[in-house]
Amino acid sequence: QVQLVESGGGSVQAGASLRLSCVASTDGVAIHNMGWYRQAPGKLREVVATILSDGNTNYHGSVRGRFTITRDNEKNTLSLQMNSLRSEDTAVYYCNALAGNPPRFYWGQGTQVTVSS
Repeated sequence: QVQLVESGGGSVQAGASLRLSCVASTDGVAIHNMGWYRQAPGKLREVVATILSDGNTNYHGSVRGRFTITRDNEKNTLSLQMNSLRSEDTAVYYCNALAGNPPRFYWGQGTQVTVSS
């Protein structure tokens, strides 16, 4: 089984930065892709950024150029550097991992990010 634990959320003013972290406990299960998702009140969960095992990244259009996703495969950690935060970035952010064989998705418990204008 894979357990994901996020940290780093908080309340900030617009224009500020935050860094989210996710630590994966894998029990030897191989992690393939990882990503960050977010869910704002009354909205569906949406993908923010993903990173493949080879390091290739992809971003939601609204965060491209402001957010940076990175991972450390040796330490099984995932990070999201968020700069120039906007009020519309307010949401619960979830760490996600595709892991195992056959592969399945795992989710963290979420961390709240609140940006006030």
